[in-house]
Amino acid sequence: MSENEQEQRMARPRMASGAVFFDAEGRVLLVRPSYKPMWEIPGGYIETGESPLAACRREVEEELGITPTIGPLLVTDWAPSPAEGDKVLYVFDGGELSADEAASIKLASDELLAAQFHPVAALDQLLIPRLARRVKQAVAARSHGRTVYLEHGEQPSA
Repeated sequence: MSENEQEQRMARPRMASGAVFFDAEGRVLLVRPSYKPMWEIPGGYIETGESPLAACRREVEEELGITPTIGPLLVTDWAPSPAEGDKVLYVFDGGELSADEAASIKLASDELLAAQFHPVAALDQLLIPRLARRVKQAVAARSHGRTVYLEHGEQPSA
């Protein structure tokens, strides 16, 4: 196989990075984009030359106007989309936001309509199915102190 053929076969996934934040009751912070019907977690696409962690920090600051410490990686999810091709998605632990930190959130008005904490049990109704699976896996990974690898939001069969 020629070098050009190998180059053409190599995956060039879109990558995105986000964070799960919690309140003192263990609820998850979700944001309501103005351009999508369902809720999301804070985050977005990784730019060329940017690490997943740096992208997460940038997106949180852009979307929420806060700069909390972003903790360890909780989830790496391979989730190709028929419309967008290969995707690799990273979810980091944003930790627990204090009441003062949550009150200091200033939404990116051109992008977000709301930011609210929701119980984990409500995620299936608020998020698209693959994101709901990913976020629930991130919550479980956080409680077990580990990182998980997913495919389409689920742990692959052994």
